[in-house]
Amino acid sequence: MQPPFWQLPVELSAQEEQIVARIRRAKLFVFLRHHRHELFDEAFQQELASLYRPSERGHPPIAPAQLALAVILQAYTGVYDDEVIEATLMDRRWQLVLDCLDTEHTPFSKGTFVAFRKRLIERTIELARHTQEFGSRALRAALDSSPLWGVGRVGDTYNPPLARPQKGATYGCQPARRNGSRSGERSRGRDRLRPKPESRPRP
Repeated sequence: MQPPFWQLPVELSAQEEQIVARIRRAKLFVFLRHHRHELFDEAFQQELASLYRPSERGHPPIAPAQLALAVILQAYTGVYDDEVIEATLMDRRWQLVLDCLDTEHTPFSKGTFVAFRKRLIERTIELARHTQEFGSRALRAALDSSPLWGVGRVGDTYNPPLARPQKGATYGCQPARRNGSRSGERSRGRDRLRPKPESRPRP
């Protein structure tokens, strides 16, 4: 089944106005609420719907525009996939943007969200390969190395704040050696190769 067209309310409700007034720093939430209907107009929603193959089986898919907004918010906040689903239930700023205030159920599952993001990434790489305006291999490498979306992401398990990848962190580093540095090992190796002084017989 083809995904539905998402009818987005334009005017803020009284409840939404109260939430917007309380947002002091994370202004992207406010921006997306005010302009999401312009960003995801009918033409763009039809383009996003083309990511799905027509099928008569299964449940109706979630509106791609809603999933795309969640992808934008994930990139903005730097949270993992499990935390995206949690935020749709517990963070009123996310609910404001995704049009699901006071929801008791997640608007989409983690599997649906990850599958959509994969489709979106693959479509972007395919377009880069077709147009040759950007290196598709470089784009693939950049996305695969992402700590959130890449092949080595760790969002499926709980990660304490100190264990999360930080900006500018270096990945794939060798663990520190307990027995000293490599230079120290080379020095000890040379000492072992040196001939020992001959012992003189005692008188």
